Amino acid sequence: MQRFLLRRLVSLALSLLAASLAIFLVIEVVPGDPASYMLGLNASPETVAALRDQLGLNAAPPARYLAWLGGMIRGDFGISYTYKVPVADLVLQRLQVSLPLALYALALTAMLAFPAGLVAAARRGRAADAAVMGATQLGIALPNFWFAMLLVLVFSLHWQVFPAGGFPGWDSGLGAGIAALTLPAVALALPQAAILARVLRSALIETEGQDYIRTARAKGLTRGQTMLRHALRNAMIPVMTILGMQFSFLLAGAIIIENVFYLPGLGRLIFQAITQRDLIVVESVVMILVFAVILVTFLVDLAYAAIDPRLRRRA
Repeated sequence: MQRFLLRRLVSLALSLLAASLAIFLVIEVVPGDPASYMLGLNASPETVAALRDQLGLNAAPPARYLAWLGGMIRGDFGISYTYKVPVADLVLQRLQVSLPLALYALALTAMLAFPAGLVAAARRGRAADAAVMGATQLGIALPNFWFAMLLVLVFSLHWQVFPAGGFPGWDSGLGAGIAALTLPAVALALPQAAILARVLRSALIETEGQDYIRTARAKGLTRGQTMLRHALRNAMIPVMTILGMQFSFLLAGAIIIENVFYLPGLGRLIFQAITQRDLIVVESVVMILVFAVILVTFLVDLAYAAIDPRLRRRA
């Protein structure tokens, strides 16, 4: 098990190093000068040169990359060109919205997907299975931003149950914060729940053909009991993979939903930083999101070993 963990940690470190180099190179080749953008078209060349020197843009790319990488290792992501504050402070402020939103949406995804997948697998070929599969197909096909606007029309403008947008801050109370995140979380969770339900159904149906399932049925267990006690745990390997990918998507890919609901999260921060040519913010936030994705993948690998004893013995 220790060798398994060591290999995963080495792989994680190498992946982060490769990702940091790729992100820096991509940002370097993006056309446009941040200093010229910040000062405007009428700025004199001397003023632009002075600002470039102040921002550290005149240094050689290898030196800038090593300085940026060393700063990230120390927890120093640099100073935002636009906001004039440490990037780490901006990220921590926006994470207070994006991380609860991702966790909320993931919880809703699991609450919707697991019962639907279990019912569809237990009633395979019947009306309940067809209804669940039809609903999941519709959930995958609907664009989440269109569904988000529909939620605003129904639950904010018509019934006035939830706020239409914005985030009051956690200082306003837990209830106000959760209410502001409910509609965005539902809009994000619907397509993810549809995907997860279909994966769970397929995994359960495949597991039902195993010998130990037939033995459990021969001992007198009902189909539902067999699924809950034996099939579900063995079907969790592909489900855990999808859950890990979905959490990474919900944390890093909610740019459209955050803009629909005017949420001050990481997705909106990246969008604003790109439009303002704030390259240090773009580099740092994307790197943090890459780290989150790789870390979630690492945790999913550990969950595999916890679920399946064969993986522990093999490790």
